[in-house]
Amino acid sequence: MERRDIPRGRFAPSPSGRIHLGNILCCLLAWLSVRQRGGKVILRVEDLDTARCPRRYAARMEEDLRWLGLDWDEGPGAGGSDGPYYQSERTALYQAALERLTDLGLVYPCFCTRAELHAASAPHREDGQVVYAGTCRRLSAAEAAERAKSRSPALRLRAPEEEIAFADGHMGLYRENLARDCGDFLLRRSDGMFAYQLAVVVDDAAMGVTEVVRGADLLSSTPRQLLLYRLLGLPAPAFVHFPLLLSPDGRRLSKRDADAGLDSLRGRAAAEVLGKLAYLAGFNPSAEPRTAEALLADFSWEKVPREDIRIPAGLF
Repeated sequence: MERRDIPRGRFAPSPSGRIHLGNILCCLLAWLSVRQRGGKVILRVEDLDTARCPRRYAARMEEDLRWLGLDWDEGPGAGGSDGPYYQSERTALYQAALERLTDLGLVYPCFCTRAELHAASAPHREDGQVVYAGTCRRLSAAEAAERAKSRSPALRLRAPEEEIAFADGHMGLYRENLARDCGDFLLRRSDGMFAYQLAVVVDDAAMGVTEVVRGADLLSSTPRQLLLYRLLGLPAPAFVHFPLLLSPDGRRLSKRDADAGLDSLRGRAAAEVLGKLAYLAGFNPSAEPRTAEALLADFSWEKVPREDIRIPAGLF
């Protein structure tokens, strides 16, 4: 049997702090979706920004997932043939992909500063991201070489003037014109750090991932990633995006603000946390404690809402 004939899901967090309820819901949904079909779960640590994601945070995250009963078949502590499972140790793969895109004539240096990118006159998407205006795309080779003497450039991919559409497994049809709605996007930052869009495509393809489950805040990333899959000649997984979990006052949960973090939850049973999350996500009839294994029988994407989910005050 070919590897892609076996469902392969993944949980790929950035351990920049203690995981919160939104992270746990993501892992739970990804785990249930692939386990229910007899598939494999991969844990990949997205720690490209090593200053923000020290290894001790990753170790604590792995401990929290084990406590919750959300195990994995491949990844840190479990081994596997597609490691290493820390992105900070996979940069040679990203460099090879970048060189391939460069050979296609699709990459150019960008010298724009953060202030210039976020200027008041810059167009912004609904999610707040800047639509890059293509300022440096028009630089000649000589102009780019001169600017590189005083500033290290970021590297961008030329976004094509075309619409990219896909059928999300939960949110339905999504489409975007990359040139108009996104602009040329980053592949590598000016400090040499590879961008999320490139790294996640390279890793999911290399690890044989067939299904990506993640929050709806990343829905708009998918057309960029589908373009990269196509350009690199890699098979794309199926995508399933779920609604975001919001605090009782309607804010997005944040590691920085310690919203609903596990520091305040480890004093209770893991099944209590999972049962309440599954109740909010629509596939636990009540908020009663349930283990991840017990939730397999009731899980269905049809039961999960498509609108953001606000946590009732006092539930946790």
